[in-house]
Amino acid sequence: MQQRQTAKGAFSLTNPAVRAWVYQILAVVVLFSFVGYILHNTLTNLRHRGITSGFGFLSDAAGFGIIQHLISFQDGDTYGRVFIIGLLNTLLVSALGIVFASILGFFLGLARLSDNWLLRKLSTLYVETFRNIPLLLQIFFWYFAVLRNLPGPRQSISAFNLIFLSNRGLYMPTPLAGPGAVPMLFAVLIAIAASLVLYRINRRHQMATGGLRRSWPWIIILILGLPVLAQFIFGDAVHWDVPALSGFNFRGGMALIPELAALTLALSIYTSSFIAEIIRAGIQSVPYGQHEAARSLGIPTPVTLNQVILPQALRVIIPPLTSQYLNIVKNSSLAAAIGYPDMVSLFAGTVLNQTGQAIETIAITMSVYLIISLLISFLMNLYNRRKALVER
Repeated sequence: MQQRQTAKGAFSLTNPAVRAWVYQILAVVVLFSFVGYILHNTLTNLRHRGITSGFGFLSDAAGFGIIQHLISFQDGDTYGRVFIIGLLNTLLVSALGIVFASILGFFLGLARLSDNWLLRKLSTLYVETFRNIPLLLQIFFWYFAVLRNLPGPRQSISAFNLIFLSNRGLYMPTPLAGPGAVPMLFAVLIAIAASLVLYRINRRHQMATGGLRRSWPWIIILILGLPVLAQFIFGDAVHWDVPALSGFNFRGGMALIPELAALTLALSIYTSSFIAEIIRAGIQSVPYGQHEAARSLGIPTPVTLNQVILPQALRVIIPPLTSQYLNIVKNSSLAAAIGYPDMVSLFAGTVLNQTGQAIETIAITMSVYLIISLLISFLMNLYNRRKALVER
């Protein structure tokens, strides 16, 4: 009798565990019911208005031009190709922003801890200025106040008649593969592999005997000598397509459009001010006794920073640094304000207006940003796991 009452009480709503499961199931049912109602209501309204749904529009001809495309594009290409171009442009500006913001933020973070009073105050002024000005205003400043006020193509600023800077962008020579390109590539790979092997051999010799063998002279000879030898034997590896003024603009070469330059500058400068504070906090989290111990052993300051301080500081730096990288990717969507052809401006803007497929274009755009962010988080978490303390 007592066992029957116990079993009955185990499945009663008075049991906290049973009650928790019931509440969770009800919450899931309500959530899916709400999502189903929204989808049904949306599809019904679309049918009543004669708007077709689906992704068939991706194979339709776009019929417009794009000012920057990393792959070939013609006016008659499909909306699917427009999507790829917008994705590549988003990845380009995000990658440039991450690289430049990381480098600039690292040195600013070190400058914030410098013993030099002027350097420390200037870096503090930089951080407090740029992180407190909205990013959109900084984009407008670089685009409208700086780059758009440069001289026209005919009065462009020239460097040795090879590089030209004007309000149309920065034009640089483009490298084109020559007959010796493949042998040159193999020569560089062989030189790098041989340099790594030589470095490991000399490192093991130093650990075993204490004797120091210098690797860098031979590494320089390998990295410079083998490619030069390959070019001498097989011919030029690279030809240069130099830009030249033709009419009202330049022809040939490689162009960095003002929209990309303004967005990259604003993203890099704005985010580097936050990264600088992350670097400073990470270094300061390492006990000062580590600095003193390295100094007492006579270890030079650069070696102390590289071998003692930074490996410990990375455990504090990596998690907030990941958030800043994600912010760069998401903030790149502000490119629509100055007409840079990224995912938001190109696909969720122009394509949406031409096709009327609002749900599909917005869903694709949101999915792209989600996947990019999840991939960055995954890679940074892997790196963070490698740098984490291993407990015994």
